[in-house]
Amino acid sequence: MEQSWIGLAAGAIVLALVAMSTRAHYRRERRRADLLRHLDHHDWCRWTRARR
Repeated sequence: MEQSWIGLAAGAIVLALVAMSTRAHYRRERRRADLLRHLDHHDWCRWTRARR
């Protein structure tokens, strides 16, 4: 019986790690897509150009 509890605990930990890594991957991809979409619309574009 103890081995089944150890197996369940290990499986739950693995599933939690997979869920966290999947969420992190999704957030990174969304952030990358947003940065690419708004590439020309950053605030730093305004102050890097010389004003004459």
